[in-house]
Amino acid sequence: MTNESNLQLATFGAGCFWCVEAVFERLDGVAAVTSGYCNGHDPNPDYKQVSAGETGHAEIVRIEFDPVLISFEKLLDVFWRAHDPTTLNQQGADRGTQYRSGIYCHDEAQREVAEKSKASAASLWEAPIVTEIEALENYHPAEDYHQDFYRNNPGNPYCSVSIPPKLKKLGLD
Repeated sequence: MTNESNLQLATFGAGCFWCVEAVFERLDGVAAVTSGYCNGHDPNPDYKQVSAGETGHAEIVRIEFDPVLISFEKLLDVFWRAHDPTTLNQQGADRGTQYRSGIYCHDEAQREVAEKSKASAASLWEAPIVTEIEALENYHPAEDYHQDFYRNNPGNPYCSVSIPPKLKKLGLD
């Protein structure tokens, strides 16, 4: 059982937040996953602006997790396997800086763990990893209709093509 007073935060960008949210919400020890935007220049971004590449924000998920049940390192392990961190500003057919691969750190300890994890993950990929590791800045939750999107819209054509193969690959289906 998750201890609410013990929760920590992790923030990752790995392409479309609908797909990323569907992965991390299935992990034991994850209490909540919120789709959102971060590390852009607009003080109040919305989906239309972000998806048009107008704000500099990345589509991200903010993960609340209990470190007693799942470590930040384990979350990073799933992150590296849940997307292709070698494609710059692209995941599958989704293209633009809003789909960039990123680990957005909440503190210096997370940055150190993320850098070590990135070095270890390099052996998983033939091409160089282009994932940015930056301090979390200018975070905004996405609009309500984006939250729990796959759970609420399993028949959505984009989701039904993109998410099930990802979940199967990770053993989360």
